[in-house]
Amino acid sequence: MGERLRAVLPSVFSVLLALAVCWVFIALTRDAETATGAYLQMLRGGLGDWPLYFEGGRLAVLTRPLGEAAIKAALLLLTGLSVTVAFKVGLFNIGAQGQMLVGALAAAVAGAQLQLPAVLHVPVAVLAACVAGALWALIAAGLKLARGVHEVISTIMLNWVAVSLVDNWLSVGPLRAGAGTNLSVTGTAEIAASAQLPRLLGDISRLHLGFPLALAVALAIWVWLSRLRSGFETRAVGLGAEAARAAGIPVVRRTAQAMGLAGALAGMAGAVLVLGTEYRYPGGLGAPYGFDGIAISLIGGNHPLGVALSALFFGALRAGGTRMQLLGVHKSYPELIQGLALLFVAGRLVWLSLLRPRRVAPVAPTRQPEASPEVPRA
Repeated sequence: MGERLRAVLPSVFSVLLALAVCWVFIALTRDAETATGAYLQMLRGGLGDWPLYFEGGRLAVLTRPLGEAAIKAALLLLTGLSVTVAFKVGLFNIGAQGQMLVGALAAAVAGAQLQLPAVLHVPVAVLAACVAGALWALIAAGLKLARGVHEVISTIMLNWVAVSLVDNWLSVGPLRAGAGTNLSVTGTAEIAASAQLPRLLGDISRLHLGFPLALAVALAIWVWLSRLRSGFETRAVGLGAEAARAAGIPVVRRTAQAMGLAGALAGMAGAVLVLGTEYRYPGGLGAPYGFDGIAISLIGGNHPLGVALSALFFGALRAGGTRMQLLGVHKSYPELIQGLALLFVAGRLVWLSLLRPRRVAPVAPTRQPEASPEVPRA
């Protein structure tokens, strides 16, 4: 078995085992038929209702579910890449949620306050989100490099600072829609039409430009890490900072650059959410995509292409989760599947030991006793 295949199989087996465990749980609490039907509804809600389409249904029964899956996959992919890039330099970025919050707010403000043509407005709003997310992540990087503060502690704390700053003050106070008037509104003003990400399929789907943008970013991250010198140096720092420093690699610079890039990717996820579907910063972002990015990154093996596949898979499951309610099954089961898959991936050493080829020790040939020489009789 090749090394690449052995590296991929633990994640595949973990996802399959998580799917099986959740199916069994539904079957035990309800019945096997309901469990199977709920899974089929989840697939139809994420990949399209193909049986209905072949029976003469409209094209929208395919494009709408696929569009919802792509929207969620884009957010999971960008936050997963944020965690992956930090992992490559040896840092554990728990702060993607906070970086996404400040990025979303920056995109909402840029989208609402600036008056630009669409060809400039969208890039400027996305850039504003990336800069905000990067600056928020660089706080943790600075604490790590200057004072030795562990990034897990600092990024977790910065998440709650971002929630208090954005959700509990700015979006309901100075930056809320109608600030300074008697209008009671939660969230920022709606962005201009020129700042909205264009929809790719018109009115038959909510699929927008954010999905191909996220895929392009994943490809660019893979090329950077595998083909460019700075990406090689980033991976070298993650494998051993002291050895990298001895080899002449600028450890501090590469660490700061990787953490800043991680924050920019999470901020971009916030921009995709605001500019693609919400069209303003609401009272809260709802699903914690920043924390979900940790699971997506680990299930994807901390590889940009693996993260992309993981995001696509769980994006489809989460888009179809609402249809499970048709059979009385709670819509949060895709999140449960994702959590169990992460738990099983954490037992990676167990999978690798099971996949390790067994070597049979060679059996030494049995030595035949030598015949004693005949003694001549007298």
